[in-house]
This record gives sequence, structure tokens and C-alpha cells, in this order.
Amino acid sequence: MNTADKRTPNGVDLEKLTGTVEAVKASPALARFTFRAHNRWVGGAQSKTTIQGFYGTGKEDTSRKVPFVLEGDEPPVLLGNDAGPNAVEVVLHALASCLVVGFVYNAAARGIGIDSLELDLEGDLDLQGFLGLSKSVRPGYEGIRVVCRVGSKASDQELQKLWAEAQNISPVLDIVRNPVPVSLEIQKIS
Repeated sequence: MNTADKRTPNGVDLEKLTGTVEAVKASPALARFTFRAHNRWVGGAQSKTTIQGFYGTGKEDTSRKVPFVLEGDEPPVLLGNDAGPNAVEVVLHALASCLVVGFVYNAAARGIGIDSLELDLEGDLDLQGFLGLSKSVRPGYEGIRVVCRVGSKASDQELQKLWAEAQNISPVLDIVRNPVPVSLEIQKIS
């Protein structure tokens, strides 16, 4: 194990993880979550997203006393001021974070110690779609590549199973791979 405490392998509290799984099994309604984000344009390509409260486990969660603030911008070559990663880079971050959580939680649940875990992600995008120069070129990623490197005493077969399970349960990978209904509206501020 990555940690001396068998109750928290890889930094995961197994008692809480097991308790959560059992609670959701007993009451599936607890699994329904609604996450929220508020974005405010700063100027040029820059905006700030604030994330704080969410609904989950049957109630509004107020555990976050201070909101997370994420900066979004573009690099100078795309006319921004580089105050933060651009939106498509944040998608890569979200995918990596989600895959890591699934991998580490499942390793902990199976008693597999993880000494190190690194993901490298690349996404290919053709700006002709975003710039409206071609209707045949999609504005989003054409493809994403993820390479996972793991330091562990586990066998290659165990690590392959963990990697497959992390992919199978990843909400962000599912979002990227499958169309999600999105409702969009515009409201004028008076």
C-alpha cells in the first residue's frame, strides 16, 4: 500500500467508500447529484468560473465554505492574455482527474497499492471549425489520446483491469464519448 494505514490505502478512506456504496445500494435516490458552475466574462477571451454548492445525497451540500475559482483564457497566439488554460485544455484536465479518481478508488477497494500515477493527454483540434471557416470540420476535438503510467507492485494484469474499470465508470469519459442533451437559452440582463 502507498500508505502505512490499511484503512486509507492510496489516501482513500475505505470505511467511508464502503459506507457510501452501501448507502446508495440501500437508497438509489442518494446517487442523484446536480453540479453547478457560474461563469463571468472578464474581458477579451478571459472569464472566471466559480464553483461552490451542489445538490447530492438528497440535500443541498454546503460543505464548501469558499468557492473554487477557475480562470479561463486563451494563449496569445489565439488572441488571449494567457491568464488560464483554455476551455479545451480544461476538458483534458477534467478527463484526467476523473480517470485518476476511478483508478485510485478501485485500487484501494481491491487492496492494490499505488506508488505513482501519471496521465499524459493530448487532443487534436482544427480551428477551421471554431472560426466558422468550414462546415465540414467540427469545432471540438477530433481525437484525444491518454497515456497512463503507474508505479505499483501489482501485476500487469491487475493494472490493466484497474485501467479498464476506471474507463468504464468515468463520468467525464462518458460525457466525452457520448452525446449529452444540453439545454441552452439566452436572457438579456436589464
